[in-house]
This record gives sequence, C-alpha cells and structure tokens, in this order.
Amino acid sequence: MTRFGVLVSGGGTNLQAILDAHSDGRLQAEIAVVISNRKKAQALERARAAGVPAKVITHHSFPDRQEFEQALIERLAEHQVDWVVLAGFMRVLTPLFLSAFPQRVVNIHPALLPAFPGLDGQGQAFAHGVKVAGCTVHLVDEGTDTGPILAQEAVTVRDDDDLESLKARILEVEHRIFTETLQKIASSELVLEGRRARFVGTR
Repeated sequence: MTRFGVLVSGGGTNLQAILDAHSDGRLQAEIAVVISNRKKAQALERARAAGVPAKVITHHSFPDRQEFEQALIERLAEHQVDWVVLAGFMRVLTPLFLSAFPQRVVNIHPALLPAFPGLDGQGQAFAHGVKVAGCTVHLVDEGTDTGPILAQEAVTVRDDDDLESLKARILEVEHRIFTETLQKIASSELVLEGRRARFVGTR
C-alpha cells in the first residue's frame, strides 16, 4: 500500500481532509508520518488526534537549507514513505530534497496554474479581476509551481464575492480534488509525457 508522508506548516485543513478521506475509505493508502517545520502548527494536533505520527523538524535548528532538508529526508525514510505531500508547507524545496523523491512530491496550489503561481494565488487572481479562479494539484519541480499538473478545477468568481468568500470556496474544492488525486496516485500508474501527466490502469 502506498505510504504518504505529509509536510505541513500551519492549520492543516488540507491535512484534515486527507485524514478524513483515509478514515472513511476514500483514500486507500497509509499516512505514514506528518512533519511540521513549526512547533505550534495546529496540523500536528490533527495528526495526533488521528493516530498518525507527528514530528517537528524546525528549519531554525539547522545552519542551512540543505541540512534541514537532509533531516526531513532521513525522517521520511525512517517511515518508509513512497510519496511526499505538501499540505500547506511554507518552505521552498531544493533539488537535494526533490532528488530524494523524484517526481514523487505533490502540492496543491490555490490558483489555476500556470496563472498566479507563488504566494497568495487567490489574492492575485481576485486582484486581477478574473471571472474564473480555482486550484491545481501538481508535481513539484525546481521552479515555483511549475511542475506537471495532475488535476485542476475551476471556481467561478461571483459578483458578490470578496476575497475571503472566494478563498473559502476554493478551499472546499482543494480538499476534494487533493484527496481524489492522492487516491489516483495510490491506485493507478502515473505516466509523464513531457510536461503532461495522466493516470492509467488500476493497481
């Protein structure tokens, strides 16, 4: 069974969606470990409440990014992780980390990539006055939100939306398509053809 390691930094609502999907059978995989770079991240409590090992590796404890990432790699390896899931992990990962899990690091971004990469994708979209926003599940590469896209879903921007209402509706979609995509990763073969990604077959 596929083993996911989840990296978090904050409240962990996407982590909770993953834990809920695992609990009710929609995600047939193991959540092997949750690791936070922040000691007070609420996501850690969510993991512990679900009986999932919850670890803290603070980036401030290391002299540079590489040593921090090496510690992450070692802890994930201890838990025999197959895939790494970024669920609100607020650190940019370097080639050192990505080479340890080649094409096996997955992230969700609150915008329709390649539009509005980087921080606050919803805010960028709202400020630009778009009529359609959304979210994207993608593989992580060395760029900023530039990896192959695994799933996307649009969210219509309503005339009466403010930024907070738009963010809330995008987040609801994030929770669903993230867990659906993780289930596809666990149950199907991921095929990459250049920048294109597709799932085939059933394991």
